[in-house]
Amino acid sequence: MKQLSETWFADGYIDFELKKYTLLAYLQEVNRYFNENKLYPQLSDVIFHYNNLLSFKQNKKFLQDHFPKRLSGIQMEKLQLLYQQMVEDDEMMQELESIIHYAEATIQPTLKNGAEIYELIEDSLVIAPIGLVPLENNEGYFFLAGGATRQTRVYEYRLSIFEKHDEKYRSIKTQFVADWQRGFVNTYEHIKAALIKQRNHLPNPAVFSIETDLQYPVEESLLPIAKRSLVRFISTKAA
Repeated sequence: MKQLSETWFADGYIDFELKKYTLLAYLQEVNRYFNENKLYPQLSDVIFHYNNLLSFKQNKKFLQDHFPKRLSGIQMEKLQLLYQQMVEDDEMMQELESIIHYAEATIQPTLKNGAEIYELIEDSLVIAPIGLVPLENNEGYFFLAGGATRQTRVYEYRLSIFEKHDEKYRSIKTQFVADWQRGFVNTYEHIKAALIKQRNHLPNPAVFSIETDLQYPVEESLLPIAKRSLVRFISTKAA
């Protein structure tokens, strides 16, 4: 998929029609993925660009005091804009503001579409512990199953805590282990016991099942949403 640069609205020749069609081509491709229920990495990319536009607008007073300048880079963490001095040009500034206003309004329906798909998938997930969950549940396994199939994807997970802007967050790293076919013999409890026997580096793992009755693309939607939901589920239980 063709990506927009972080500063696409101010890159190169600042022309409303040119930027309009650049944005529309990008959103058309994003919506094509959304229509297939494929959210990632497209959804996070759209969110980034939308927040970047809001950041630009919030710095409008600063821009009016110092602009026109040519955008030369972006600090990804805080979305702080960097500039290089250039000749004053009120007409260019107005053109840039028109581009940003149009882009913000045009991105919103795509963002809303992606968010609705995300919520639909998230709301369909059912998370449950398999057996007793140990007090230390920062690492273990989760079983992911979607649709009517009996296929279960097994992942090892590890949670960690990191600080960002003086706040603590939990992140999750996962590794695919194997595919299992559930049945009368291969129950979740049997799969858990087999994992403990075969992978003795986790002798007492926390194990969870994550299920949905609906069928979604695994890598592009189901897995990333399941991971976020599991982090929230574990964090809520620990609180």
